[in-house]
Amino acid sequence: MLIVPEALIAGLVTPADAFAAVEAAFAAMARGDAHNFPVVREALGEGRQYGFKSGIDRAGGVLGVKAGGYFPGNMARGMINHQSSVFLFDPETGAPVAMVGGNLLTALRTAAASAISIDRLARRDVRVLGMVGAGHQAAFQLRAAARVRDFDRVVAWNLHPDMLPGLGRVAEELGLAFEAVSLENLGAQADVIVTITSSPAASLLDRHVRPGTHLACMGTDTKGKQEVEPALLARAAVFTDEVAQSMTIGEAQHAVALGLLAESAITPIGQVLTGAHPGRISADQITLFDGTGVGLQDLAVAARAVDLAVARGLATTVEV
Repeated sequence: MLIVPEALIAGLVTPADAFAAVEAAFAAMARGDAHNFPVVREALGEGRQYGFKSGIDRAGGVLGVKAGGYFPGNMARGMINHQSSVFLFDPETGAPVAMVGGNLLTALRTAAASAISIDRLARRDVRVLGMVGAGHQAAFQLRAAARVRDFDRVVAWNLHPDMLPGLGRVAEELGLAFEAVSLENLGAQADVIVTITSSPAASLLDRHVRPGTHLACMGTDTKGKQEVEPALLARAAVFTDEVAQSMTIGEAQHAVALGLLAESAITPIGQVLTGAHPGRISADQITLFDGTGVGLQDLAVAARAVDLAVARGLATTVEV
């Protein structure tokens, strides 16, 4: 079995690698070549979450599982709160193939998913990016969005405003003007809005969002989380990574529960990638991507990390 530790990931997998790997995984899902297994997630108390996301991609020859979760006390220990590892197996025999550090890969694959949605669903003439949330993942989201559209400015809101200057420094690195604003002002200016929070209640409301906006809602991945008002999903064309997760643990769970959104109204983004769905159909349409985070994303970027590590002679082999 090969070991690719967390310390190697930053030097192996680029954002472009993650984008290509996740795009291929979404397309394989749409073609029926790959599917995710049910998510297992447990609360451990004191805000800690632990779970497993797994699946198989027959086209990519990948079978595996990501094990990990959220441990809010980690920052005080000098560690990031999200901790995970990815385990890959031979899909023909079940034999273990690799263990891969999953922390940076999780951030890269999450940012790649939102960037894919922006690339395929946002208007071509967008200029202002709105960021709702300023935590660890927000910087990855901002950089990924800037790679697929030529933004001029970033407007941002966070529940704790003292975190916004850090995001502002990322915008400055990218040559983008940055302004901390209210949610009302953010919606009035932004052509694309990325929400990346761990909120238990909606922050962004339906009335905040203008026609023609694209939203990438990336923070809701657990039952009970919520970033946007359900009425917004009822007004938008809704896309997702996987419909089943969208309805149960994603942003759509609330609109579905209220009867505002039907399963048939949620489109897998892979169908846009394969040409089975046209995506955005008008300049005034609101498009919304519900990024729940599927296991196949993790497996795709981990497999890419293994390939790169092997090619560079950096993977460690252990007997099992």
